[in-house]
Amino acid sequence: MIQPVLEKVKQESKIWLSSPHMCGKEREFVNEAFDSNWIAPLGPNVNGFEEDLAAYLKEDVHVAATNSGTAALHLALILLGIGKGDEVICQSLTFAASANPIVYQGAVPVFVDSEPGTWNISPEYLEMAIKQRISKGKKPKAIILVHLYGMPCKIGEILRLAAEYEIPVIEDAAESLGSTYYDRKLGTFGEIAILSFNGNKIITTSGGGGVVSKNSNYIEKARFLATQARDSAPHYEHSHIGYNYRLSNVCAGIGRGQMLILDDRVKKRRQIFNSYRGLLQDIPGISFQEELTGMFSNRWLSVIQVNSKLTPNHVTRELLRLNLEIANIEARPVWKPMHLQPVFKDAPYFGEDFSENLFKNGLCLPSGSNMNKDHFERVSKNILSLLS
Repeated sequence: MIQPVLEKVKQESKIWLSSPHMCGKEREFVNEAFDSNWIAPLGPNVNGFEEDLAAYLKEDVHVAATNSGTAALHLALILLGIGKGDEVICQSLTFAASANPIVYQGAVPVFVDSEPGTWNISPEYLEMAIKQRISKGKKPKAIILVHLYGMPCKIGEILRLAAEYEIPVIEDAAESLGSTYYDRKLGTFGEIAILSFNGNKIITTSGGGGVVSKNSNYIEKARFLATQARDSAPHYEHSHIGYNYRLSNVCAGIGRGQMLILDDRVKKRRQIFNSYRGLLQDIPGISFQEELTGMFSNRWLSVIQVNSKLTPNHVTRELLRLNLEIANIEARPVWKPMHLQPVFKDAPYFGEDFSENLFKNGLCLPSGSNMNKDHFERVSKNILSLLS
């Protein structure tokens, strides 16, 4: 019975979770790079992209463009002096790139559960982790907070804790460019913040990232380290270990074009989220990641929780995902918490099972800004075929 359905689906275009969305202006900046032969990981587009980002974020920040968000986070840890044996607190419910650079430095990740309001790091368990590690003589050297799926975390409470215990904050804003907390752009709250421009992000440079800080010395050093830490000399002189982490001038050209339509992309993603909420909010067992007072999310991805005890016919998250997959529609579970990952099985964890339940029941729906009316209707039809 299912074979004819599959054959029919093959004729329909794939609806992706979040695919790149060009506006056309990117080509002009890329052509400038080719015309001037600036194809290296330096050049006018890189400088211009950094300036565009700093102007957008405001708060007198400086930006160093990198070839990935992971590279940016690695540099942030280096800038804060994180080394072998140090401990760094990190939100458990996140992509692995938030945690992997901790291990690059020989440090130990300490994972913290999320809280129900924002699905981000729990201030309660964060303080519990800080106190417990201090009691063991292992005061954390940094806190990595994450704005999951573009939703601001409880920044005020977290920054107060960080200040009380004198622990620097790295703000992982990889998913949240365009989001705000009390009208201030995310990516401007941490001592250092990082951005990502991967192909699935709200704007893209194909692959890319950025280090953000009000401290110009951090940014100057980030650029130095990201270009193989080459000292000022007529020959290749190196007094520090460096990395090949700078963004190419061609990719930065894509980013410059994307910056022109960033606010439009945020508006469209929020419209998509509101459409999903209008479609599903009255269905028992379906709930959403909600904005709390003072928070404005870019809604990078529209995410639902599926409580199969309450849904019609006890539909589960996985049944819903597979039904969409058969219809050639990409949907994904939320991030698997880091403390459940085999590679981090021995890392300390503070919390209960909230992030675990989000993983079991959470589903990311197609949210790309290039999603049209026909795409949304097709997704809606397949969801409602199970839930209504």
